[in-house]
Amino acid sequence: MYELKEVTQLANHKNINKICIIISVVTILIAIIYIFFGQTLGITAKTADLSYTTKLFDDSTVHTINIEISDSDWNDLQANAADKDYQQCAITIDGETLQNVGIRAKGNSSLSGVTSLDSERYSLKVDFDQYNDGENYHGLDKLNLNNVISDNTYLKDYLTYDMMNYMGIAAPLTSFTRISINGEYFGFYLAVEGVDEAFAERNYGSDSGNIYKPDSMENNDNAAGDMGEVAADMAQMPDAMTQATATTQTADKTQIATLPDMSQMAGMGGMMSKTDVALVYSDDQLSSYENIFNGAIFDITTADKKTLINSIKQLNEGENLADVVDVDEVLKYFVVHSFVDNFDSYTGSLMHNYYLREVNGQLSVIPWDYNLAFMNFSGGGGQGGGAATTTASTVDEATTLVNYPIDTPVSGTTLADRPLLNELLSNEEYLSLYHQYYNQFITDYFDSGHYTAVIDTAASLISSSVETDPTAFCTYQEYQDGVAVLKEFCALRAESVSGQLDGTIPSTTTEQTEQPTTLIDASSIDISTMGTNTVGGGMNMQKTASSDTSATATTTENTKTTETASNKTTGTTTNGAGANPPTNGAGGNPPTNGAGGNPPTNDTGGNPAKTDVSTSETAAAATGTTPANETAVAGTAAATADATGASNQAPTMNGSGKGLSNANSLTEIISSNLSAIILLGGSLLLLIIGILVTKLFRRR
Repeated sequence: MYELKEVTQLANHKNINKICIIISVVTILIAIIYIFFGQTLGITAKTADLSYTTKLFDDSTVHTINIEISDSDWNDLQANAADKDYQQCAITIDGETLQNVGIRAKGNSSLSGVTSLDSERYSLKVDFDQYNDGENYHGLDKLNLNNVISDNTYLKDYLTYDMMNYMGIAAPLTSFTRISINGEYFGFYLAVEGVDEAFAERNYGSDSGNIYKPDSMENNDNAAGDMGEVAADMAQMPDAMTQATATTQTADKTQIATLPDMSQMAGMGGMMSKTDVALVYSDDQLSSYENIFNGAIFDITTADKKTLINSIKQLNEGENLADVVDVDEVLKYFVVHSFVDNFDSYTGSLMHNYYLREVNGQLSVIPWDYNLAFMNFSGGGGQGGGAATTTASTVDEATTLVNYPIDTPVSGTTLADRPLLNELLSNEEYLSLYHQYYNQFITDYFDSGHYTAVIDTAASLISSSVETDPTAFCTYQEYQDGVAVLKEFCALRAESVSGQLDGTIPSTTTEQTEQPTTLIDASSIDISTMGTNTVGGGMNMQKTASSDTSATATTTENTKTTETASNKTTGTTTNGAGANPPTNGAGGNPPTNGAGGNPPTNDTGGNPAKTDVSTSETAAAATGTTPANETAVAGTAAATADATGASNQAPTMNGSGKGLSNANSLTEIISSNLSAIILLGGSLLLLIIGILVTKLFRRR
C-alpha cells in the first residue's frame, strides 16, 4: 500500500492533471468503441445460455419427455385441471433429467374440451424454476406441451409458427415430442417455447420491453378460474342469439347458412365487453386495462402502465401510428394470421390468444395458439362439440374460409372494434404495404412449393408416432386425411388470396357478398377433416339446404374508401357482425401474383431479417427463385438461425420509411449497452474525483 507521503508526492506531480485526463479519455474511447463497433470487431458481451434452441427445439427429430410424478399428484392434476395448480415432478428430456420441476394443466376452452371428450389428455405447462429458483433447461424457463386437440393434422400450430418465422415474426419455437408418464407412453404432443424470459432474451436481447398476454376470458392461462362456468354459458348461447342468414351457392345448389349473431355474446361472463384486450381506448384510468396488466409477463410499474395506455390512446386516434406501432412487424403478423383463418384470437369474438409487446411506447404482436386455425371458430366447425359431417354445410364452409376476405379478416366483431388492425388497414400507405407483404408471402411460401415441403417433411417425421399415439383425439386414418386436406386448403387459400391481391376476387366482406360468383370453389374439401372445435356443450353453425336462391346477410359494416395497391378504385373496409361472407363455388382459377424476392432469412445472431418489399418489386414478374431454405428440414430455419447466435436484437423497421424515431433509437442503444454506459459514467466520475483529490492534497 502507498503511504500518505507517496500519495502526496503523486498528487503534486506536475502532470497529474494530464495523467487523469488521458486515463479518462482512453476509458471513454474504449466504451464508445464497445458501444458502436463492438460487434464489428468481434467484441460481444457474455450472453445467456440459449442452447435449448438446438436441443429440445431441433425439429428435425422426434424428442422424448418422461415425467416422473407420484400417482396422487398426477391424479390431482387431472381431476382438478381447471385449478391449474402446479405439481412437483422430475422431467427427463432426451435422457437429461431435471428434478423438482413444476407442472400443471394449461389452456382455456381446451380444458373443458378435453373433459367433454372424456379424456385425460390435457395440455401441460412446465415451469423449470417453480420450486428451484433459477432452474432451467439449457436456458429455457417455461415449456408448453400442447395436446393438439381439435387438430387432426397435428400440424396447425407447427405450420403457422413456421409461417410466422418465415416472415420474420418473433414466434415460439416448436418440436414434436413423445410424452411418457412414469415411463409409459402417454401421448404425442407438440412442445412449444414459452413466451417468457428465455423467449425475450432470444428474440430481443436485453431490450425486451414489456410483454403482456391480454385475455378476455376469466380463466386465462395466467390465472386460475372456473372453466366449467364458461363452458356452460357457451353451451346455452344459441338459445339467446339472434340469427342472420347468408346465401351460399355451389355449382349445383343454393343453401341458406344460418349464422349466430356473435354481437349478442356479451353474456359470456362479460368476456365480450372487455374492450381493453381489443386495445380499444376508453379512458386514462389504470383499472380500465386490468385485463391487459394482469397478463404481464414481467414486473411492471405504474409508469409502464401509463406508457401502454398512452400508446393505446394514440393508436385509436390513428395519428402518427409508426410512433406507437411497429408497423412492419404487425402487418406481417396479420398477413400470416389472416391467411390461416384463426378466429380464436384478437380478430375473433374472444379477443385472446396473442401476446402484446411494448417497447419505448411502440406495440407489436407475438403469435400464440393456432390449434383452431383453418376453421370457422364462430360458425360451423367452430364453437361446438358436435362432430361435423361431410354435408353441404361443411363444403360451403370450406368455400367461405378459402375466400375469407384479407381486408376485413375478422369474425364475430367489426373491424372498427379491433383498432390495431383497423387503423393500419384504414391507412392507404399501410394497406398498400400490407398487400405487398401478402404478395411476398404467397409468392415465396406457397407459389414456390415451400409449404408442401414443410408439411411433407413434418408428416413423414411424425407419422409413426401418431399411429401409436395411445390417447389421440383422432384415428390414424383421420390424421392422414387431415394432412391431405390441409395441403389442399393451403393451395386453394393461396389461390384466392392471389386473386384478392390482383383484384379478380373481392377482398372485403361487402364486395364478396355482391360478387359471389368470383370466389374460388372449395366445395370439394371438408374442413372438419382437419379437426373440429370442442367446447363443453356445442355450438355449431346451423345450416339447412334450400332451393330458394335468395336470402339475406345481415351485416354491420365499417366502410372506409381506400385505394389499394392493386389499383382498385375503392377498397371497402367492412365486416359482418357475426356473419361470414356468402360463398359460391363457381369461381375459376384467377391468375396469381408473381412478385420476385427471396424469403426472409435469419442472420447469424438469430434475427429474422426484415425484408424490404418495394412497389417496383411487387410489380415485377415472378423470378421463380426458390427459397434458400426450401431444401432444409421443415421449420428448422428459425430454430437453427436462433441457435447460431446469442440472442435476437429488437426488430427494426425496414425501408417503408416508418422507422423508429431518433429518440427511440437512442434509447435502444442505451438500454442494450447499459454496462458500457455505466463504465463511461464511472470514468467521468473518477476524473472528477481525481481532480478534487489532487486539489485537496495540494492545499495541504
